[in-house]
Amino acid sequence: MFRHKSKSPNAVTYGEVWQKGDASFKLSFIVMGLAQLVHKQWAKGLAFLGIQVAFIAWFIASGISALMMLSNLGEIKSKQVVFDEAQGVYLTKLPDNSVVILLFGVLAVLIVLGMIGLYVANLRSVKKLYTQIKLGEPVPTNREELHSLLDSRLHSTLLAIPIIGIVLFTILPTLYMISMAFTNYDGKHPIGFSWTGFKAFGNVLTGDLAGTFFPVLGWTLVWAVAATATTFFFGVLLAMLIESKGIRHKGFWRTIFVIVYAVPQFVSLLMMAQFLDLQGPLNNLLMNWHLISSPINFIGASASSLVARITVIVVNMWIGIPVSMLVSTAIIQNLPQDQIEAARMDGASAFQVFRSITFPQILFVMSPALIQQFIGNINNFNVIYLLTGGYPMNNNYNGAGDTDLLVTWLYNLVFGQTQRYNASAVLGILIFILSATFSLIAYRRTNAFKEG
Repeated sequence: MFRHKSKSPNAVTYGEVWQKGDASFKLSFIVMGLAQLVHKQWAKGLAFLGIQVAFIAWFIASGISALMMLSNLGEIKSKQVVFDEAQGVYLTKLPDNSVVILLFGVLAVLIVLGMIGLYVANLRSVKKLYTQIKLGEPVPTNREELHSLLDSRLHSTLLAIPIIGIVLFTILPTLYMISMAFTNYDGKHPIGFSWTGFKAFGNVLTGDLAGTFFPVLGWTLVWAVAATATTFFFGVLLAMLIESKGIRHKGFWRTIFVIVYAVPQFVSLLMMAQFLDLQGPLNNLLMNWHLISSPINFIGASASSLVARITVIVVNMWIGIPVSMLVSTAIIQNLPQDQIEAARMDGASAFQVFRSITFPQILFVMSPALIQQFIGNINNFNVIYLLTGGYPMNNNYNGAGDTDLLVTWLYNLVFGQTQRYNASAVLGILIFILSATFSLIAYRRTNAFKEG
């Protein structure tokens, strides 16, 4: 005897639904939600049908125009004065606002893609409904469908609003920024700009901005490595000192250092900028103690490049060490003490215990956080902008100073005199590629990932 096996929903193809389904199933390939309405799934059917009607109305009213104008970002690129023979007067035509055209064009593309996704969801729903009827299974009623949105499909219901928010406030601006990199949108073309392909990339990598991009990129990487390594090392060292057996009032010392982290970062940086000023307290103290004969320019416009760079790294340690100290303290307090005691009984020194037991354990736990901290330092806008403002300026650079990172240079290109928005968009893309590539490579090489 052979046991009859019921078909799973995946065994039914869309071709079978089209060929063997009734008229409502066939028309559902064109009119969304029709099959559901015929079989009394009112909520689902009306939702699909209403969305399709709204999409068609939008597409006819403005969608077609938005997509067509996206191809050239507007026909009028500059102000024109033309003679109107009918009225016998001269008329001024302003350039098309390519900024708005690009924004609504990208939004139109997202809406079309979203509609395609809903159309696919409609077809899947139709196929599932056809399978249920074919196998004689009960078709869920309208009330059961609505109840499932608050029960078995609650996750989909709760994710709907966040997904819409991500599309509008993350995906749309990101695609808009990426699109901007392929235009000539700058101070010379603030309104009417055009598509220029990879010309902006060429300007950054091999053109007039290449002499700035590669030195700033090199300093950005040096800064990110130095800022991450110093805060990690001294944070671990501070945690070990506080957790030493001879230290009393450990909670008090931890609280003192955490206060640095609790104070808003911009307040600490602005205070540090005043402290390190040419006429600031530090220079006055050093001169009063006769350690220096003249003030040291730590972060000013005429400061030494090396001094300014070392200064920002040291100040970043003041801000970043408490975070590493807190994490390291939690790890040190949970280290296997029996293993450490056994090593000491075997004659291991404190340094050998740290090198072979303590440090590997801390590094194992903190590796993902260190990668995240490194990426954060690549994009550490606050420390550079609030402390040095990119100074000292470099005459060989285009809109950047010796302490500028890629992200602060990007800011200068947007709000500076040149207003090279397309080059800024290119920098944003290159920063993302750099950060994403390093994150993927580094994270996959960590022991936390391999043993996870």
